[in-house]
Amino acid sequence: MDRIDTHLHLIDPARFAYDWTAGIPALAGREFSLRDYHEAAEGLGIREAIFMEVDVAEKDLFSEAAWFCKLAEDPANRLCGVVAACRPENPDFEAQLERLAHPKLLGFRRVLHTQADDFSTHPVFRENVRRIGHAGLSYDLCMLPRQLHHGAALVDACPDTPFILDHCGVPDIASGDLASWHEAIREISKRPNLHCKISGIIAYAAGEITAATLRPVVEHVIDCFGWDRVLWGSDWPVCNLTRDLGTWSRLLDEILAGCSADELALLYEENARRVYRI
Repeated sequence: MDRIDTHLHLIDPARFAYDWTAGIPALAGREFSLRDYHEAAEGLGIREAIFMEVDVAEKDLFSEAAWFCKLAEDPANRLCGVVAACRPENPDFEAQLERLAHPKLLGFRRVLHTQADDFSTHPVFRENVRRIGHAGLSYDLCMLPRQLHHGAALVDACPDTPFILDHCGVPDIASGDLASWHEAIREISKRPNLHCKISGIIAYAAGEITAATLRPVVEHVIDCFGWDRVLWGSDWPVCNLTRDLGTWSRLLDEILAGCSADELALLYEENARRVYRI
């Protein structure tokens, strides 16, 4: 089945600075190029991908967005769009929004799991996320389970902004303690302008990772959001921290083996085209 990968990271340390990778030897100082990705994705049915910002140093925020929007202009690269980094906490965000405008720009993300839990509750932050929706763009939420109640409040405050919750809300699969995550997902999923991205969760597991390891997370997200509000993403190369893209794809196929072709088409392509307006 054809797939759109809605969460592809490309890392170019010769061009941009990634401070957050310093403590992750598998990623620090290494290039993960478009060619590398296409090789890893060979045979998996991935026809297009969305570049997801990689939390570059703030000095590189605009140049990262411009560089990957330029790459997306060439159909040979099979990048259908870009989700760029942003700083909605800044009073001058409206000028940032204008500066980043590009036909291949689909939306924005501000990584929140590295910030104070109440970071998104500030009035300036919320007003600027509303501006994103008014510009016809989406906002990707990247939060820890304990922060999801603040995420729900942000979504409520911005009803005209389409939101996508990354990585199923970052469940702590390795610990096996999913109770608080389970309830937080059930609550936040009540927001109709919020979708959930089934992505990256293999990186939160440990030891022997099987379909049974990931199944409770995948099935709970689909049960809460329904097939009309779920998307798929690889989170490559971060998924490589525990396995690889092929393993992540194979395990998810195993989990979803009993689902219909129509349901899988929604997850793998149709919802992505609608939500990100591809």
